[in-house]
Amino acid sequence: MSGVAVRFQARASIEQVEEGNDLAPKFDDRGLITVVTTDFESGELLMQGYMNAEALQLTIATGEAHYWSRSRQVLWHKGATSGLVQAVRELLIDDDQDCVWLRVDVAGGASCHVGYRSCFYRKVPIGADFDARQRGGHVALEWTETEKVFDPEEVYGDAPNPTIL
Repeated sequence: MSGVAVRFQARASIEQVEEGNDLAPKFDDRGLITVVTTDFESGELLMQGYMNAEALQLTIATGEAHYWSRSRQVLWHKGATSGLVQAVRELLIDDDQDCVWLRVDVAGGASCHVGYRSCFYRKVPIGADFDARQRGGHVALEWTETEKVFDPEEVYGDAPNPTIL
């Protein structure tokens, strides 16, 4: 970990935020910023999460992804329990600095606590596919991954689901 503390700048102007060199992230009213995480090599969307200021600072300082769990209200070092650490290869921030994009390498090849590679393992039908797949207003999801990378019960035991509830 870097010995230098990560400090964010106060948001002073639109020009500073959108065109300047200052990292001045905009956290929401709960103190969170949205994070989208993709595989560095393939570009595959792995997960979406949130960071508070401490998680963003730790991610920058350590080069490993840290998040804030809204359900558990705790700081979460991705992979600390499962070993599926996300090594950050690139951290980007959007134009108005209210969304972070992490491009990562994932130890063990999975990012989803359910055991799949990506948290986005089902798709919602649209257009004609929606017409064919919906029954009485119920939308049937289509699975895009069918094989788990790991068994969540072996990794987490009977610990509560880390992201739900």
